[in-house]
Amino acid sequence: MSNIAKAFASGKAFIPFITCGDPDLDTTYNIVVEAARAGADLIELGIPFSDPTAEGPVIQEASLRALSSGTTTDKVFDLVERLRETVTVPMVFMTYANVVFSYGSERFISRCAEVGIDGLILPDIPYEEKGEFLDITRKYGVDLISLIAPTSNDRISMIASEASGFIYLVSSLGVTGVRSEITTDISSLVASIRASSSVPCAIGFGISTPEQASAMAECADGVIVGSAIMKIVAQYGKDAPEHVAEYVKSMKDAIS
Repeated sequence: MSNIAKAFASGKAFIPFITCGDPDLDTTYNIVVEAARAGADLIELGIPFSDPTAEGPVIQEASLRALSSGTTTDKVFDLVERLRETVTVPMVFMTYANVVFSYGSERFISRCAEVGIDGLILPDIPYEEKGEFLDITRKYGVDLISLIAPTSNDRISMIASEASGFIYLVSSLGVTGVRSEITTDISSLVASIRASSSVPCAIGFGISTPEQASAMAECADGVIVGSAIMKIVAQYGKDAPEHVAEYVKSMKDAIS
């Protein structure tokens, strides 16, 4: 069983997203440790990028703060190496193709494998263009996570049938961010995915409350939350770890 599969093996998975380096890398280290301790099943680490096109204002601002604090891709790799001394839950990177290209795709993905990153999410790479990364991720045993959106329609079975790790189901159109309600027919999307794949399906974009998480977990295998967590980080700064841990525990309890 892959590391990512283990995250979904004992019930619904809660997956927090954390921008690395906001407000600094030491705080990120403490946030990840506390999130894992509070019940996070898999942790999505954002490598900050100057033009994060899939992100709403909360995560865009987190990325800018991280870059301003001197966060680099190499420093994020060093952070993961340090985290892996104590944190055993699966971890995946969420970043943009330009970050990987500029670092060197093979160098980046081989380094992921070395430090203990289990998967890679690249939201700006369409399904048709994933081939340039897929061979390298397979070579190093890093899952390239597929995204499926409400507009994927007749492409759902094609994307799902080739997915590995888990499928990231985008709950709503637009960018990431807290939403008061999610109106997409999630259950029919999940049914379409499950007709073509047994890979776990986790829902992200817009989820912020335990009630929303519970509703989403009824039809999916996991719930991803980013903006609500990075709002906590923006509010509390270096004191954020304990507050993030409380939030993670409330969300995990809601879907258990």
